[in-house]
Amino acid sequence: MKFYNYKVLIPCFAVLLITVAACKKSFLEINPKGPLSESVLATKAGVDGLLIGTYSLLDGVYNGNGNPLGPWESAGSNWIYGSVASDDAHKGSTYDDQPEIYAIEGYASTSVLNHFNSKWRAVYNGVQRANDVLRIMRKASGIAPADTLQIAAEARFLRGFYHLEAVKMWGAKVPYVGENITYENGNFNVPNDASILPQIEADFKFAADNLTASKAQIGRVNKWAATAFWGKALMIDQKYAEAIPVLTSVITTGTTPAGVKYDLAANYEDNFDPTAQINSPEVVLAYQSSTQDQAGGWNGNAGDALNFPGGGPASCCGFNQPSFDLVDAYKVDAAGLPMFGTYNAVDLKNDMGIKGTDAFTPTTEAIDSRLDWTVGRRGIPYLDWGVHPGESWVRGQYSGGPYTPKKSIYMKAAQASTSDFYAGWAANQTTANNINLMRFADVLLLAAEANVEAGSQATAEIYINRVRTRAASPQSMVHTYVDASDPSKGFTNIPAANYKVGLYTGQVAGGTKAFAREAVRFERRLELGMEGHRFFDLQRYDMVQPGYMASTLNAYIAHETTVPIFGPKTGTQVGYSILLGAKFTQGQDEVFPIPQRQIDISGGMLKPNQNK
Repeated sequence: MKFYNYKVLIPCFAVLLITVAACKKSFLEINPKGPLSESVLATKAGVDGLLIGTYSLLDGVYNGNGNPLGPWESAGSNWIYGSVASDDAHKGSTYDDQPEIYAIEGYASTSVLNHFNSKWRAVYNGVQRANDVLRIMRKASGIAPADTLQIAAEARFLRGFYHLEAVKMWGAKVPYVGENITYENGNFNVPNDASILPQIEADFKFAADNLTASKAQIGRVNKWAATAFWGKALMIDQKYAEAIPVLTSVITTGTTPAGVKYDLAANYEDNFDPTAQINSPEVVLAYQSSTQDQAGGWNGNAGDALNFPGGGPASCCGFNQPSFDLVDAYKVDAAGLPMFGTYNAVDLKNDMGIKGTDAFTPTTEAIDSRLDWTVGRRGIPYLDWGVHPGESWVRGQYSGGPYTPKKSIYMKAAQASTSDFYAGWAANQTTANNINLMRFADVLLLAAEANVEAGSQATAEIYINRVRTRAASPQSMVHTYVDASDPSKGFTNIPAANYKVGLYTGQVAGGTKAFAREAVRFERRLELGMEGHRFFDLQRYDMVQPGYMASTLNAYIAHETTVPIFGPKTGTQVGYSILLGAKFTQGQDEVFPIPQRQIDISGGMLKPNQNK
C-alpha cells in the first residue's frame, strides 16, 4: 500500500486558488502527523486535496525550505534559467552570494550544480503528484462521473505542464512518467531516449477537450488555458501549422475561468500589481500567491525572495539585475519602432560611468515605455516608492550593474497587505504578486511567431501591433511625481521619460521573412522581459535557425564585457567582468545538463545530455 506525505490539509483546499479569509494557507507547510494511506485519500475530498497539492508546486517551492540552498533554485518564475542565463539579466548581488548562479550565467555550469537537481526534483515531484491524483481517483468513492472527468483533465494538464518545464530545461529527451509507473513496482526510473513532446501534447489536448471553460475557483486551469499550453507545446515541437488554429481559437474565443473574454489588461503594469492581477482578462494561468496568511511567507512568491533592490521596498538581496543589453533593447527609432541590429551600438545613458553618487540626469533618448515598468533605473519613479536613487539601492553595483528588477515588486501603498516575511528573516520579501505562467500577450506573440513561420505575416503584424498599442497608451506610461521629494502626493500626467511606441505599418506584413521573424522575436523580449522566458524563447528560435542562440548570446557577452563602467575602488573603466572569458557553445549550451545526482540514482538508465 502506498502512503503519502504531501503537506496538504484537505478542508482548506480552496485557499490556494482563491482568497478565503477564514481558511488559511498555512496547511501547505504544516508537517503531517503521520502518513496518509490510499484508503484515507480515496474520497472526493481526498482526491481534491491531492490535486491542490499538485497545483501548489506551480511556484516551484516544495517541502518548505527543502531545497539545498533555497526555493529560488526551482522558482516557478524561472528567473535564474530564463532570465539570468539569457541576455536579460545578471546574477547581481555580491560576488560571494549564491556563486553557483555565476556558472549558469557564464555557460560554465556542470551536472553537479545543486540548482539543477533542485529544479529536477520540483518538476518531477509535480509529475508524480499529478499521477497520484489519477491513480487514487480511480479507486475513490463518491465522485460523480462528470467530476471524475474534470479531475482527470486537470491532473493531466498539470502533468503536461511539469513535463514541459523539464523539456525547456533539459531538452525533449527527458523521462516521461505516466501514472502506470510507480515507486512500488521498482520501475520508477525511465530512460531519456526519445522526445516526450507527443505525450505532453496528448495531455494538453485531453485537458483542452474535456475541461469546462468556467471554474468556480479562478486559479484552476480551464479549457482555454489548456488549449494555450497545447499551442505552446506544438510551437516547441515546431508544428507551426498545427499551432496556428489552436492559438487562434484562444485569441478569438478563449475566456478566463470567470467567463471573461481574454484580452490585454488596460495597463501594462496591472500584470505585476497584486491588487490588479487576480481578475485581469490577461491571466491565462498564474500561480496564486498570498501573504498575511500565517504561513510564514511560504505561500507568497518565495522563489523570487532574493529579487529586491538593496533599498526602498526591502534591504536585501539585489539579485536578478537587468542587463545593459536588455535596457538598450528598449531604445526606439524616430517612428517609435525597435532598433533590432543597432540597439546596443551606443548604450543608453546610465550612472555606471559617473561613479554612481555624482550628479546624474537620465537620458532624453526616445524609449519604449515598458522599460520603466520592467527596470528600476536612476532618476525614474520606482512604482510609488519614490524616484530611484541609483547606487544606494543596488547591493553590488560593480558586480551586477546599475539596474534593479521591478516586475516582482509590490506597491508601497499596498505593502501591508501584499508582502510578508520570507522564512522569518527577510522582512517584506515574499509577496502576493502572482507568478504569470502565461498571459494573453504571450499567446498573441506565440501566434504571431507561428504565422511568420507557416501562416500569414499580415496576421502576425496585427498581433504584434495589438501588443504594441497598449504600450503606446498614455495610461501605460510611467509618470513623474507631483513632488519628487514627496511621492505621497501622487503623480502628474507628465511622462517620466521620452516614451515613444509606434506601430508597424506594413513592414512585417510585406517585408522579408527574416524581418518578420526579428520583429516578433524582439517584441517578445520587450513585452516579456525579466519574466523568465528569454532563454527558452532563444531555444525555440534556434530550432528554426541553428546557431541563432549561440550568435545572440555570444554577441551579448561581447557587449556586456565592454560596457564602460568604473571599478569599485580604482575608478578605472572596466567591463562587466563576470562574463569575461564566457562562451556559449553551439550544440551544447542550448539546454542545461541533466543532474548527475539523478543519473546516479537511476543506476545509469538516464544518460547525460551534454558533454560537460
